[in-house]
Amino acid sequence: MSSLRLLSGGRGKGYSPFRGALESALGLVYTRDWPARLWGLVPGACRVETRTVRAALLPRGSAPMRIGFVSDLHLGPTTPMPLLEAAFDELARAQLDALLLGGDYVFLDATPEKAHALQRLVSRVPARHKIAVLGNHDLWTDHGLVEEALAAAGATVLVNDAAWLGGDTIGVVGLDDPWTGTLDAERAFRIALGPAPEALVVLCHSPDGLPAAREAHAELAPDLPCLYLCGHTHGGQVSTPLGPLIVPGRYGKRYPFGHHEHEGLPLFVSRGVGATELPVRTYAPPEVVMVEL
Repeated sequence: MSSLRLLSGGRGKGYSPFRGALESALGLVYTRDWPARLWGLVPGACRVETRTVRAALLPRGSAPMRIGFVSDLHLGPTTPMPLLEAAFDELARAQLDALLLGGDYVFLDATPEKAHALQRLVSRVPARHKIAVLGNHDLWTDHGLVEEALAAAGATVLVNDAAWLGGDTIGVVGLDDPWTGTLDAERAFRIALGPAPEALVVLCHSPDGLPAAREAHAELAPDLPCLYLCGHTHGGQVSTPLGPLIVPGRYGKRYPFGHHEHEGLPLFVSRGVGATELPVRTYAPPEVVMVEL
């Protein structure tokens, strides 16, 4: 990033002049991605944890499904490429039925180089279904490049829309980013319920989409099993043994990572893989998630 950018480079809202000045400065200071290179030299820094989530969504007798979930890659100067490669190698080995991608694929500008790297990473995973949503950092830049890269890797990008797994067995509700996008959970739920699925998975970048998702679920499909998957929080990124210091978002503070339940709606918040602003993670290790249905 070589010039001052005070406005969002995409359709994303909430991009303040302060953030623009900060990101412009970081783009200049973090030239040649030296922070990511330095992080990658630290022993064990590119190790990725695998979390397993077991969710009893399907009726008895249904064939089990394995879904991989990964979020917050943040391709850019603060995330080592070997770390991202390790995460996607783990997903590629998992024999997934589906891969879900939770947004924030870049940090700072989306560039053709980052788009190519994203396409290469997602293409590594031989899942039959690949479904993605966008995050705030994607919507603040040229998200068209990000969407094209995901599509080229075989992923369907959902913006308040739906897709289905296992025929029509599981409806995947893909929500727009609740902070910077235009969230319409009711529309997405109605589309997902069209083929009468037996369960729902809500895919959203941030925990802040929970109120809208919970309301739509309660109104339109209260008896249908449902699981909400998101990222965004990084688990605090810079955390302590006592917990995270700072977690973004209203519901991120309440649900910084892991298993929770919001007014009867089960959710899992992933710590994600990459980093923003500071090229470091403490007590919030990178992770990929395996959802066993």
